[in-house]
Amino acid sequence: MSDSPAVLPGYPDPLWIQAVALVRGEIERGVLKPGMRLAPERELCQQLGISRVTLRRALGHLVEEGVLSASRGRGWYVSRTAQPRKEWPNTLESFTETAARMGLTPRSEVLQNRVDPATIDQAERLGIAPGTQLFTLERVRLLNDMPIGLDRTVLPLGLAPHLATLDFGERSLYAELAQAGVEPARADSTIEATKADDRTARHLEIDPGEPILVMHQLALNAKGDPLFMSTIRYAGERYRLRTSFSRTQA
Repeated sequence: MSDSPAVLPGYPDPLWIQAVALVRGEIERGVLKPGMRLAPERELCQQLGISRVTLRRALGHLVEEGVLSASRGRGWYVSRTAQPRKEWPNTLESFTETAARMGLTPRSEVLQNRVDPATIDQAERLGIAPGTQLFTLERVRLLNDMPIGLDRTVLPLGLAPHLATLDFGERSLYAELAQAGVEPARADSTIEATKADDRTARHLEIDPGEPILVMHQLALNAKGDPLFMSTIRYAGERYRLRTSFSRTQA
């Protein structure tokens, strides 16, 4: 490890998550290179200011991600196939498209696939009449079998009536919509930080109360008409969005 700062006990993220970020950061900056052995555990604990139990939880997590490998009696090594963590796009693309760009394997566990009448609030957001049949699809989204997000999407069934008959364990919702001639042009989004409730934590395989990012999206077509709305709950340490802001002239 380089002269990176130790983890901070008063910081909102758990200590082991901070340790994961610090080690991953060393790899992304090229300080730790593929095949390189990490310093001994005692030395890492001193550098990071954490216990051996916390350190091993962090390193074990990185092994599960394929970033590190462990050799009994020899220590921890940077995986020879380790790649810098790619960031999520600031363009509108499907989960499947994002996975392909990252070179990862997408998969979904379908939790809900049902049709219900639209409530007044849902109808107002989607610009439809209350009682209109809505298709609700809720999935745990996984990359290389790692749970990334809990995704709940709602759209008028009339846009693509065949959706209710499909298995979305492997299918892309965007691809099915495209085949039906439904093409989102943009999505109005808000992102907020909060803590995982018990249900979200269970599906994302994190502890209740751990930080998550919640993205609310309303997808619209080229004319600005609402198509569908989504709420996606991301495990905080597994999602990073890069965007940019420009300053307008007064």
